Amino acid sequence: MSARTKARKRALDILFSADVRGDDLAVALAAEAKRAANEPSREASWLYAREIVDGIIDQRDEIDEQITTHSRDWKLDRMPAVDRALLRIGVWEILSNDEVPTAVAIDEAVELAKEFSTDDSGAFVHGVLARVARSA
Repeated sequence: MSARTKARKRALDILFSADVRGDDLAVALAAEAKRAANEPSREASWLYAREIVDGIIDQRDEIDEQITTHSRDWKLDRMPAVDRALLRIGVWEILSNDEVPTAVAIDEAVELAKEFSTDDSGAFVHGVLARVARSA
């Protein structure tokens, strides 16, 4: 598994836990940074996970607007928390990270949705991110 794939999982953990607990995302990121300081062997995945979460914090309104616009009749607060987090990661990568090809951002989000969410989540995440990518 690549360091970026591990980083996406780590970012998913941060986003999901903050969402479910109702914690401020910046506070959750700071707590994870403390844990990461004690795990030098996982530094490569931590750096990209932090970049993802920082980007989502900075662009949250724009990212959520993209998700809402392209999710077709699904309100953001009614989506499973895992799907919501994965969509935020995918939209951030599509719109803000030129180092990650769009197809890779979509595929990684879909694979994580298949692994961690509902049976229908992979198709849902793919559909939303594909529409975001077409409009970008």
